[in-house]
Amino acid sequence: MTEIRNVEVYELFDSIIACRNPMRTTWPTTYTEEEYRASLKRAVKLVQASKNGEVKCHDNFLTGIRVSFDIKYPNYLSPELQRYHFLDIVSSSSKMHRLTNMDMDACFNEYVCTGAKEMMKELLAQYNQAESTEDKYKAFMRLVSNCPLGVELFMRVSTNYKQLQTIYFQRKNHKLKEDWGAIIQMIERLPLAHELIIGDKTDVDL
Repeated sequence: MTEIRNVEVYELFDSIIACRNPMRTTWPTTYTEEEYRASLKRAVKLVQASKNGEVKCHDNFLTGIRVSFDIKYPNYLSPELQRYHFLDIVSSSSKMHRLTNMDMDACFNEYVCTGAKEMMKELLAQYNQAESTEDKYKAFMRLVSNCPLGVELFMRVSTNYKQLQTIYFQRKNHKLKEDWGAIIQMIERLPLAHELIIGDKTDVDL
């Protein structure tokens, strides 16, 4: 099932300071701890204002807080992940390139039935035994076309706090609780997640 590793957060400090830009008359020449502390209080207020429906774009500074992570996921999760516009795939594993080299006993999640795995082994054997270019092509197409959606792939993605906010509230109670649940837990553990993404904490520890 879905697993997440190697989470990195970028530009948290700078983006929080930038949240005060609409109220500035001069641009800050240095980003200091003092600027950060004053801006963090403002950032939390902006998140609350957006959450309460006062003005939805108040927390747009969240787009500057970038998050990258490695994720292993079942193939059926791909269409749901890809509906988020600001979730960029840095690099991913490939069925097209590596399906014929995968271990058919190990590359599927626990919900793929034994019969499907055995069928994939047979299709792989047919592919390996094919001799002509045309037979090889048809064997590969049968293999890839019948591959269960429970095949586990992996990729590194890059996104931001604003997009993760959307993901959190759309997916926290999703029926794919093992898959989206792993992503929800990752979001909840990010720096200042409860203040800036979830908005359920307004007291800021400076």
